[in-house]
Amino acid sequence: MADIWWKAHPHDLHRLADRVSSVYVERSHIDRDENAVVVINNRETVRVPAAMVAVMLLGPGTRITHGAVNLLADSGTTVCWVGEQGVRMYAAGLGPSRGAALLNRQAWLVSRTKERLAVARTMYRMRFPGEDVSTATMQQLRGREGARIRKLYQAEARRTGVPWNGRVYKAGDAYAAGDDLNRLLSAANAALYGICHAVITGLGASPGLGFVHTGLATSFVLDIADLYKAEYTIPLAFDLAQQGHTEERDARLGLRDRIAQDKLLGRIVNDVKTLLSPEGTEMPDVENELWDERVGTVQGGVNWAGTEGPPVPAASDPGMGDDHLAIIGPEFTRDTSSP
Repeated sequence: MADIWWKAHPHDLHRLADRVSSVYVERSHIDRDENAVVVINNRETVRVPAAMVAVMLLGPGTRITHGAVNLLADSGTTVCWVGEQGVRMYAAGLGPSRGAALLNRQAWLVSRTKERLAVARTMYRMRFPGEDVSTATMQQLRGREGARIRKLYQAEARRTGVPWNGRVYKAGDAYAAGDDLNRLLSAANAALYGICHAVITGLGASPGLGFVHTGLATSFVLDIADLYKAEYTIPLAFDLAQQGHTEERDARLGLRDRIAQDKLLGRIVNDVKTLLSPEGTEMPDVENELWDERVGTVQGGVNWAGTEGPPVPAASDPGMGDDHLAIIGPEFTRDTSSP
């Protein structure tokens, strides 16, 4: 099985000039050594400067010390506890010094009708390559999407020979309603939501501020996941049903393998950043600022008593790169020496 990210070698890390987007760790122990976290497993020891990591994803078999978590939090690094290869997200912690520029940008976009519609059109444009949606209303976009998905279900049914009788699901329980195919679809989608949730949280955006979906704490997660269902979860569910694999685990592992092969996580990172920063512009993170109704923001951590004049610009964060690292320890071996 391919890895989502290229595997990191200890000698590679010092050549990375910019902050990397994410480090995925599996079957390893994470500790602190001064201003770096040290990842240790039976095969290698990797020293990672905490300030260069935007998000650290902890996969199965990973242990982390309180000191390492404290350092990552002070460095503004998001820590997410995820399933194997990033499928499913179970918990996340955000450092107090993490900048909110991307979150502020997202809130600004979603709270203005013109800008929100523009982002929604961009999302649909990703699904309708070659189609002009520049003047489409939300009603028209929803209609096109509904017709596209209906045709996709029918095409997959013809391709695999698996009967399709319509979508049936129960929110919150991926394995509670419908036939085997519907349950596979729900299980695969649930795993995809976890992947998208981990990326969104890791980037510092809000899972709840959606552009197409609204009203849920995961509205933006649903928005992003919808970009990939036609390519991943729908064909996967039909393939599994054709092969007679109908368990929820089959859908989860099947999706895991496909996203690892295609390096989907890196694509999600780029798509989220592009949607929230049009034309790929990077939003600089800042450590601490105070809102000002005249000039926008002024520097935080300063005693402003009796002072006048222009504000002092706040230092900006070096930003987030597009590199993704994986540090994966060897398979655990069972001790057979004891009876």
